[in-house]
This record gives sequence, C-alpha cells and structure tokens, in this order.
Amino acid sequence: MNGKQFGVVLIGVVIVLATLGAASLVASPADDSIELKVVTSFYPLAYLAERIGGENVTVSTLIPYNMEVHSWYPSASDILQADMADVFIYNGAGLEPWIENEIIPIIDDNPKIILETTAEINLEEGHEDDHHDHGGLDPHTWISPFLARKQAEAIYLAFVEADGANASYYGQRWANLDSLLQEMDDRYLDRLASTQFHTIFVTHTAYNYLAERYGFEQEGVLGISANEQPSPSTIADLADRMVDEGIYTLFLDPVFSDDYIQTLKSEVEDRTLISVDVLKLYLMTGPAESMDYIEQMEANLENLVQGLGG
Repeated sequence: MNGKQFGVVLIGVVIVLATLGAASLVASPADDSIELKVVTSFYPLAYLAERIGGENVTVSTLIPYNMEVHSWYPSASDILQADMADVFIYNGAGLEPWIENEIIPIIDDNPKIILETTAEINLEEGHEDDHHDHGGLDPHTWISPFLARKQAEAIYLAFVEADGANASYYGQRWANLDSLLQEMDDRYLDRLASTQFHTIFVTHTAYNYLAERYGFEQEGVLGISANEQPSPSTIADLADRMVDEGIYTLFLDPVFSDDYIQTLKSEVEDRTLISVDVLKLYLMTGPAESMDYIEQMEANLENLVQGLGG
C-alpha cells in the first residue's frame, strides 16, 4: 500500500470511528415521542434528515436517486406523498421549481412544516461566461460542506418545531453531524490551499460554491441547469484554455453521459498528444459506488486534490 492509499484508508477509519463515537453520545428519544413522517425532494436532504432524526423519523424522497434533478417533474402520487408528510423539506433556490407551482399550493393549508433549506443562505448568481448565460441563482449548495452545515441546521430546527419533546435528541444528533461537516470543511480548506492549478473543467457548472470557498475556478461544458447543448465553438474554446494553462484533467459526474467530456478530451489529446485524465466529481444526488453522501464528499476532495495538483 503506497502513502496516498494509506492516507485515504486512514481518513476513512477516522470518519468511521468519529461516527461510532458520536453515536454513543446521542440521547434516546423521549418515551412519549412521535414518529415524524418526513418527505424530502432529493437524496442529500434525506441523508441529512436521517442523520438528525434517527429512529424518530421515517424519511422518503420524491426524486429518484442519481436522476438529473433539473429535468425531473412530480407525478400525482408524488404530490400525494408530499401532502401526507409532517415535515416537507426541499432545497429551493430554483432547483425544484415544480414545488412552488405544484406542491406548496396543495399542502400549504395543512398543519405541517414546509422547509426551504436554502432560505437563510446567501446564494450566488448563476455563473455567466462566454459560453453560457444561466441567470437566476445557483442552487447547488449541498455540494459544499460549509453550506451543508447551514442546511442541516435548518432541518434540525424544523424537527424541534415539529416535535419539541425530542429537542435534546435532535440537538445532539445535529451537533454530531455538524462537527463532521466542520471537519470536512477544514480538510477542504487545508488540502486545497496550495495547489498547482486553479481551474477545474467539468461537465456541469455545479461547483461554484466549492470554487468560491476553496479558491479555484470552474469551467463547464454544460451550464448550471445542465439542459444546454454545447456548441463546437464551446468545446474548442475550452480546449484552448486547457492547452494554454497546461491542464490535462477533466472532471465528470457519473449522473451525466461522458459524451461531451470525451469530445473535449479527444480535442485536447489530438492537439497536444498528451493523455488527458478524467476524474469523478460527484453531485451526490444518490448513493454512488457504495458511497453515501459524506463519503462522496470525501471522494470529491481526494479527486480535486489530485486534479489540481495539490
């Protein structure tokens, strides 16, 4: 086992031990506790809700795992599922426009909590460059451990509002999760502080919050909504920049087809005769390769360090 492999294994062991240790500090639910039915729009919020709610909640998601979130639309049964929730949780910031139009008007009159987890976050405008004019807000907050902490806190407060008898139980579980995300944020800050390169080339420009906090830029083949089709000039311009900056790494999220990334890879390789690596950068919209949300966040850090020359 080389040094790098040992380091990755060691980090994984630390995370497991920290999680097990934290679990031993969590209070039990109150004897008179109720089981909250929680419906979330998609996987990252479900993961956070389960970590905070523990055995006191049942959590389901509307959007199937690892589906392209921007293009999904609810069925009548999905709307009914949301209507039956005690707590309905969504991301907001324009990620799920159908919630404002199709779900909230139906469930808003019921005695339940509706939580937009980005409501108290200072959101960035969608990235604009020569290739894409996205407009609107960037909704991809959950990819950043720093902003995921804020979303987790909002979920914790919603659970306390819905089930005050278990405030201590939720509070301890949230504190353990918050500590884990804080440690992750600290590792991102430390390991990406001094890298050889400062730009990542990605399929989908979903990593603005990572780039802003950890000191790099992103350039995408697709825009922030991922619904655009790249033109030949977009591919050519991105290849120009990669060659000019001497960057020979591309990042692909497995949710998307690799067709456009492979086209860009071939363009750069044909010009330079230098092999271009393709690394994964997860959007974390579902479990991937046996990794949960936190483990994918860790994998993203390792691949960013490798791709940026850390």
